[in-house]
Amino acid sequence: MKPLGPGDPIRLGPYRVLGVLGEGGMGKVYFGRDDSGRTAAVKVLLPELAHDPHLVQRFLREAHTARAVSGGGVARVLDARTEDTGNRPWIATEFLSGPTLDDAVHRYGPFGADGVRALAASLAATLQDIHATGLVHRDLKPANIVLTSTGPRVIDFGIARPEHGLTLTTTGQVPVTPGYGAPEQVLGQRVGPAADVFSLGAVLAYAATGQRTFDGTHVAAVQYEVVHGEPRLDSVPPELRQLIAPCLAKDPVQRPAPDQVAGAFAPPPGADRVWRTGPLAEDIARRGAEARRQAAVAGQGSGGGPSRRRLLRTALVAGGALAASGGAGGAWWMLREEPRRIPAAGPASDTEPLPIVAGRHGTPPGELWGPLPVAAGPVDGQVTTPLPVLDVVVFAAAGGGLAARLTTDGKEKWRLPDVRPAAGLVALPGNRFATAGSGGALLGFEASTSRQEWSVAGADTGRILAADASAVYLVTRGGELRAVDTAGRKVRWTVPLPEAAVKAPGPRAAAGTGRLVVFGADGDVVAVDTASGATVWKVAGQARSALRPLVMKDVVYLGGRSLTALDIRTGAAVWKTETRATTAPQPGAGGWGPAAAWRDRVFAMDGTALCQVFTELGGALPLDSSAKGTPPHHPPHAEAGTLWVVQGDGRGVSAHSVVSGRRYWTWSAESQGPWGVSGAGNRVFLVNDGKLTAMPTVE
Repeated sequence: MKPLGPGDPIRLGPYRVLGVLGEGGMGKVYFGRDDSGRTAAVKVLLPELAHDPHLVQRFLREAHTARAVSGGGVARVLDARTEDTGNRPWIATEFLSGPTLDDAVHRYGPFGADGVRALAASLAATLQDIHATGLVHRDLKPANIVLTSTGPRVIDFGIARPEHGLTLTTTGQVPVTPGYGAPEQVLGQRVGPAADVFSLGAVLAYAATGQRTFDGTHVAAVQYEVVHGEPRLDSVPPELRQLIAPCLAKDPVQRPAPDQVAGAFAPPPGADRVWRTGPLAEDIARRGAEARRQAAVAGQGSGGGPSRRRLLRTALVAGGALAASGGAGGAWWMLREEPRRIPAAGPASDTEPLPIVAGRHGTPPGELWGPLPVAAGPVDGQVTTPLPVLDVVVFAAAGGGLAARLTTDGKEKWRLPDVRPAAGLVALPGNRFATAGSGGALLGFEASTSRQEWSVAGADTGRILAADASAVYLVTRGGELRAVDTAGRKVRWTVPLPEAAVKAPGPRAAAGTGRLVVFGADGDVVAVDTASGATVWKVAGQARSALRPLVMKDVVYLGGRSLTALDIRTGAAVWKTETRATTAPQPGAGGWGPAAAWRDRVFAMDGTALCQVFTELGGALPLDSSAKGTPPHHPPHAEAGTLWVVQGDGRGVSAHSVVSGRRYWTWSAESQGPWGVSGAGNRVFLVNDGKLTAMPTVE
């Protein structure tokens, strides 16, 4: 919570204004207390909007809509009126001292099966109450569900409308929260109660896994998945998956009614302990105590001591984390948290590689640590590659955000819950990294400590592609290619990209001497000047999907229908003859895969064959083959004297000698799905199926 500033009101109706909870595009939200001591979240329309009768009507309609719902599962509206002074309308809602579901999962991890059942039964009952009044909420999402000591409460009726009402928005607005709104909402069609059931299914999948069931690198990709894609429920426990899946049916007629959801999820006795005991309950209690303390400060009167403003400012600055309902423009606002503890920097620490004899028997060695069920699942079929820097390995964490664990023993060192690693994670010089924040901001951090060093709010980050010594290169949420200057902390240039090049899962790129090479999702390759964004050279039809380019000694290696080596500056061919693939490339697999370097050697997969590439003249020497079919387009990774290769269908990772190509072993052959592979300090870090593991290498 922030102290009151110039222009903030002292009183709104019966409520004495104590502090600012938040501000959005339409209004500002204050923490208030009436003369009886009752607290409230009071939302006020911004002065510059208060003269627009349509916005005023929409603003007050929210209060009337919420008042129509009498059940205990919503945040009650206490009062609403238009002030005579300044003609600024306000809405006072019940102050709820608890975190949102979004915040709770970020902080404490996904719910267990019983907790999800309790959540489902409660929310389904609340939807019954809402629908009984003839309304459809239309914006049910984790940020609009507050967990209190008495259970979950649904907030934000800002876009709720009568059943079968059309989706109406201001020009430029997205009519539904991406990933949670039903297909019919995305398409602008008439919606009914079944749309809320779809949102409930997406909410429950998030609560069970900490991952959105529909996700993508930008809004359009997410909305496409909602309408045409299948929900990602692989990480949902099987006993819940069969209950959640029907809620996410594309056809509204095929979705269950809320009463059927409540019956199917019937929780066992005591399942609501998820918000009654443990760390979450302590969080709720702490927020409630802080709200009462701050309200008590306001009730001390105006005696001869310090002024009420000074007392309030002291209380607010010293206050802990609270939450209030009724955020501006239908948002939910959290009070300011205590400053995050920044750990001390640590040095890199290598481990001893295994002797060559360790690979003679074909049996994988024991893990250095892990597998730990701490990593996020895939987005658009891709997992975020872990990033080892100094003493930590940084990875996309289950429940959202980034986390770092010590490379030596896997213990957690720090966590950044509010960043967006699905948009990308890229290493920067000086043991730094960049990732995306809320609202598309580009953020720079010191890796060992997690200290944020800079941000570029106007970056509009959709997907981070690559970085060099002076810039981060990304695709904006609108599908443009952009360079952000990391020293000047500003956008350097922005150029258009074909729509087909940025379709999910997006392009891949690499930066070299004065060039950024972008391999589009449509299989075309373009190199742009890093100073201006101007196109320098192109290659059409290289593959059927994006493959990560490899840049080494001013030569860029491209997989696809052939393994191609080009001068990165001019695009001229380095080899006189093409090194054609033995199999035709398909989206995501086949043909020549992306190349990887070890010292002066280059390795790549030609279909199922692991090959060493002849970098001077072209051609390749087959070293080994995948016994499990064509591997996905994932570059091999070399660490110490070991080359790690993802197997066909993601069924494990094989370790090979970088000298002879001989296979040492295959680890986790029972696994499936996409992998993230990286390494440093004679360790290899693997992410698969929500687990993070550190493995040893052979010398």
